[in-house]
Amino acid sequence: MPKFTIIMPCFNAAKTLSESIGALLSQTIRDWELICIDDGSTDDTPKLLKGWEDADPRIKMLRNIGKGPSAARNMGAHHATGEILCFCDADDLWVPSKLETLHRAFLDDSTDGLFGRVAFFRRRGKADAHSTVPKAPLSVPLLMGENPVCTTSNISLRRKVFLQSGGFDSNMVHNEDLEWLIRLVGSGASINGLDQLHVWYRTNPQGLSSDLVAMSRSRQRVLATARSFGFQPDRRAEAIYMRYLARRALRLGHYGSSAIYLTFSGLMQSPRAFLFPLRRGLLTAIGSLCAPLLPKSLRRSLFNR
Repeated sequence: MPKFTIIMPCFNAAKTLSESIGALLSQTIRDWELICIDDGSTDDTPKLLKGWEDADPRIKMLRNIGKGPSAARNMGAHHATGEILCFCDADDLWVPSKLETLHRAFLDDSTDGLFGRVAFFRRRGKADAHSTVPKAPLSVPLLMGENPVCTTSNISLRRKVFLQSGGFDSNMVHNEDLEWLIRLVGSGASINGLDQLHVWYRTNPQGLSSDLVAMSRSRQRVLATARSFGFQPDRRAEAIYMRYLARRALRLGHYGSSAIYLTFSGLMQSPRAFLFPLRRGLLTAIGSLCAPLLPKSLRRSLFNR
């Protein structure tokens, strides 16, 4: 059995699929299997997947038509044979050393899950922004404010822990990863960050990640899960979450009403929580108002972390 199972949901991903799988083939550790779940693609995705499956015995294709990415990830987990589950979207790229880094870190039996830093990019090899990693393990209060994991392509955990969690809520379209993380951490899982770049995340202003209003609405389901573990939302957490969405809007190039609305919503909740630390909060507030007027290079430096 392989050490790692990589699960990749695929839907009309023909333009980026081979590049993403190529990044997996470049891993310095080869002890893995890749389960690709096609969700009813109408482009060349199934044909490409069949070609990869024929070319490498570690790659398997499954079909789960019309069920969505959360159901695909859950399906992949149930077919996995690896001890460690990793997720990778069909348009993201892993750095070659990711699995090697995870292998060493998972030697600590007290660790249930791990994540690293994310580079956000539009053009290959050129990061527009980077995520940061908290020094402490993930906690429910932290996740009620923001999600430092950023993307499911950045999370890895022991298969038994995933199955115990019940997997992703397939009825959620936005924030399903955040709701799942809160269930994991609330149930006692230890999820730690590694201050190393693990994932290149391809930003797409037209994709689900850019639907910031819907993300804000889905937060009510996230907060309900947090309440089930005894954590009540407060104005501070709401302000930090609004700042998180505002920064995401700026990273995605939403320099207009979205960023301004989210910034003012956060300041209304708690000015101090939104603005501090100043490196994140004050620059986010200024950027929301001034970003359309700033040179692109300056915008990148302001919202790089």
